[in-house]
Amino acid sequence: MSQMMEKSTENPSEDRASFKSNGSIKSDEKLSTDGGTKLGRLRSFRKSIQHATQKSPLSSVKGSKVTSKSDTPTNESDSAASPPPPSPSLSAGSPATPLKNNQKKEDDEADASFRISKPLTRSKTDPGISKFSNSFMKRGASIRRSLKMVTKKDTDKVSTKVISEASVEEDMEKKEEEEVLREEIEDCYVLPSIPLTPLSVMEINKLIETGELEEAHLNLLALRQEFQQQPQSCSDGSAMELATREKDLNLLYGTMREKVSNIVCDSNPLSDKNKKLLLQMARVIQEEEKRAREPGGLKDSWMDAWRESVSVGVQVKVQSVHLDRVEQNSAWLAVHLGLLGKVIVEDLENVKQELRWSYPPSFKVFSTYVRGYNRVVAQHLKKLEQQVTELKDFYGLLDWIINKYKSERIMGSLSLQPDIQDESTDLQLEENFLKQVKEKYCRRMQEELRMIQGRVIELENEEVWKDGKAPKKEDNFPISSFPIDILTSVKSFVLNSIKLDAQLEKKVVSSCLEELKQFPNGFEKAFSQHCTSHQPLWTEYRITYINSFASLKKHMEEYKETCEDGVNGFQKAVDSLIDKLMRDLEDQFKEDVEVRQSSESYVVQDIKLRKGNLPI
Repeated sequence: MSQMMEKSTENPSEDRASFKSNGSIKSDEKLSTDGGTKLGRLRSFRKSIQHATQKSPLSSVKGSKVTSKSDTPTNESDSAASPPPPSPSLSAGSPATPLKNNQKKEDDEADASFRISKPLTRSKTDPGISKFSNSFMKRGASIRRSLKMVTKKDTDKVSTKVISEASVEEDMEKKEEEEVLREEIEDCYVLPSIPLTPLSVMEINKLIETGELEEAHLNLLALRQEFQQQPQSCSDGSAMELATREKDLNLLYGTMREKVSNIVCDSNPLSDKNKKLLLQMARVIQEEEKRAREPGGLKDSWMDAWRESVSVGVQVKVQSVHLDRVEQNSAWLAVHLGLLGKVIVEDLENVKQELRWSYPPSFKVFSTYVRGYNRVVAQHLKKLEQQVTELKDFYGLLDWIINKYKSERIMGSLSLQPDIQDESTDLQLEENFLKQVKEKYCRRMQEELRMIQGRVIELENEEVWKDGKAPKKEDNFPISSFPIDILTSVKSFVLNSIKLDAQLEKKVVSSCLEELKQFPNGFEKAFSQHCTSHQPLWTEYRITYINSFASLKKHMEEYKETCEDGVNGFQKAVDSLIDKLMRDLEDQFKEDVEVRQSSESYVVQDIKLRKGNLPI
């Protein structure tokens, strides 16, 4: 038995013949208790497994065929009969480097084999291998049942581990190769020979439209050379022909410029088609920059035109971000700015990881796109500001400009590091734009505080004056709750301004105090309108509001360091109200005393009269 297995491992064809002639293994051989026989079976089985593993598709990630010794050439004549495959290089003189398509195909096969949960099987299209595999698997299954050594699960684990390690290694090699190719983009460029006779204007125009930029540009340069040489070769100096040539050049260069702009605008995200066009386009720009001073070309810079095209593409991207109308969604601005930040990060990630490698390094693609976003987003924010009316939206806009744009959510994103560290992330806002937004924010905040004051007076009327309820007491002193409402609102405005800008705090405090100056006088007018001196709680109300405004005045002193003039102005207004309330109380007491005195005098006179009329 062991001899038969050893023989089968050396020559698969003989192994197949022995199986055909001998048939299946007898049951008495399977159940033999001879230790030497079992050990021989185990060793021969291991050898056969090792041989099959070496020839198995699992031993090679790239899916090489399993061949027997009889199919492998054993001498030089056999080797000569089957010459090696030809080199996949483009020319006979080029090095034999593997084609990218083949490499991609191999990588896809490796990835596919990694994802397969079942053991790899041989296709049934090869009858010889299939026949050998079937007989070998049957024999192996019989031996496994008898020895209970190797299982299908163990084979899957080993094969999966081998494939996964090989796939990771190939992925790393592929990435390294791509990095090398990316670095060599600029160095490998040599301008091809300019044709002696250019194509016609229509043919060159057709090449530009179809994206054959390199060939179109070479013919355009040839046409430009003819234009430059024409004044010397033409004896009559035909101005008409020269003007026609110049017009043709301008039209062709204009078409080329427009094509370049369209390619740039559509290049992010990067497609395979644009990847090829971008390199050709970059070479055109480089060559035209070199020939900028020569006659026959466009007057403005091609590099500047390319940067402008980048900004146009960025603008299209920004304008495509969803924006609700104000009446549709109260959180329209917050939602839009959140989506805008996400689009900016995703777009710059594509530029950093893919797009910039399609350009020569001298273009500084990542820097150009960052500057493009700084400019385009600033213009976009100016349009958004015109739609802002609510205080929360003014705050959200300022917070996004001052804090969030440079934060880790957008320009400071970890995915853009370390490239973004060397770039300026300041929005290119107009000179007074941010100042104007802050002023509008403060004015809108004053309006909000004015409405809060109005609601405080309305609430005091509904809860106290209207029904003649007694005021609340704190530590046996009557006091109202409206100072807490005022102080809480001012405190929130000030704290929010500190989050935006430390310099904005003083302006916000000043605006709040300026608005609060009007509050004591307005409150006193409303109180006088709803409460008269004839009400039984009139005196108690006045004592309550004297205490309340004195408390408000004391708490507002904490902003004296920030805005001393504003605090002093508010305190004067409060002192004026307290003095008036005190005078009213004094007048009321005087009236009460006079009334009491007059009533007491009436009682005394009445008593005297009564005494005078009494009989003696």
